[in-house]
Amino acid sequence: MAGLGVNIDHVATIRQARRTVEPDPVWAAVEAELGGADCITFHLRKDRRHINDRDARLLKQTVRGKLNMEMSLDEEIVQIALELKPHQVSLVPENRQEITTEGGLDVVAHAERMADVTRRLADVGVLVSAFVDPVPEQILASSAAGCHAIELHTGTYANATLPLDGSNPVQAEIDRTIEDLATGLKAGLDAGLIVHGGHGLTYQNVKPIAAIEGFDEFNIGHSIIARAVFAGLQDAVAEMKNLISLAIVE
Repeated sequence: MAGLGVNIDHVATIRQARRTVEPDPVWAAVEAELGGADCITFHLRKDRRHINDRDARLLKQTVRGKLNMEMSLDEEIVQIALELKPHQVSLVPENRQEITTEGGLDVVAHAERMADVTRRLADVGVLVSAFVDPVPEQILASSAAGCHAIELHTGTYANATLPLDGSNPVQAEIDRTIEDLATGLKAGLDAGLIVHGGHGLTYQNVKPIAAIEGFDEFNIGHSIIARAVFAGLQDAVAEMKNLISLAIVE
């Protein structure tokens, strides 16, 4: 069964809305692990819009399971990752104007920089993953750069299940995006990579993707934190993990 990584950035976003000390994303990590999370994911952005350096340090000290640091190729952030040594880093694109990550990293265009950063992180014992669209060229480029894993961008599938323009979902479009993810998954596995999935997955749309055999882990943030507002974080995590496990069984 695929594991569940819980992204706690959105807890920090609430804190930063008032620029105060609560809610604490480090506390959220504890609650998520108590709910069954296999991995805690955080994104230390160049602009520190939510997670900050203090959070990153304390997460490394307190998270009992796998700690996954999402990060850009910016040298300042690379240096922090080299010192922090999380279990895994996920290399992602970063745009200061974006609300959230808008698509996969263009590994082909940044091949030389990718290879350099991946080598340096691997040399200190960090597993390196690239967040990419389910496109064979990007997947093969990730492997060539030395990545151990990839995370397939599931946002196109998520947008098909809940169109941003408010229209009704089109099943043919949903089926196409599922097929694209299945193709990307196979390409990753054939290249010897660990394959994760994430972005835009919710309690309503996760099961068709979780049912595709071969994914090692799903990273989910916003939907779990949104559910936690009403149900509590432990229960929200446990419910998502149960949905993923049921999808595999079915």
